[in-house]
Amino acid sequence: MKIKLAGKNLEDIRSILPAFGLEESEEEYQVIICHGGDGALLGAEREFPGIPKLPIRDAATARTCPRHHIETRLNAFVERKLKLSQLPKLAGTWREKTVRGINDIFLHNKVCCGALRFRVTIDGELYASEIFGDGVGLSTVHGSTAYYRSITRSIFRTGVGLAFSNATVEISNLVLPETAVVDLEILRGPGLLIADNSPVTEIPEGDKVRLQLSNSEALVWGLEEFMCPECRRLRHRRGSF
Repeated sequence: MKIKLAGKNLEDIRSILPAFGLEESEEEYQVIICHGGDGALLGAEREFPGIPKLPIRDAATARTCPRHHIETRLNAFVERKLKLSQLPKLAGTWREKTVRGINDIFLHNKVCCGALRFRVTIDGELYASEIFGDGVGLSTVHGSTAYYRSITRSIFRTGVGLAFSNATVEISNLVLPETAVVDLEILRGPGLLIADNSPVTEIPEGDKVRLQLSNSEALVWGLEEFMCPECRRLRHRRGSF
């Protein structure tokens, strides 16, 4: 099988590919192996959307449990023991431009010493006429364990999550249906539109951004193993390297 490599420290994985019947190619490939952490997967999906990804953690920066070493992951893949997950993606639209994310899309304040002031409309109905804060964003179920969780101290299992970062007024974070359409109008800005770990897009004061579930998906082999709780504990353990 022909594959493409993405991420960092690729020499650590490139040398062992032939042993598993895998051939690196830059032009014709069926799968992209993302070597690194969560950011490598997010970046590869942004650059090569829709192509199936096999994420493998870089042992140089993230310890893994014995069940998920590079060789074990590659062997499970070629023996077809890994599940293919279809992850919903979000779309953030401003004017004629659309950005997409697996985890979340956030509108942030550009000036760190000044709050972003914005209006929120959900499915055509006004939710909040004016909110002051660091930002607001929409998250997928998969992304609910990332930035959404750090803001809300919660996760969710269905729908999409709307989170308000450091708002100066009491405002409820929401779990909305997957069909929800959230419109944000910047009353005082500018703001920065960020999808996952993408480069930022500056949104001027007075403009609007629409957030909603996209009609596209990310295809990921072995996502459950990539998110292994035991591997995570090893990474977070003090003095693990």
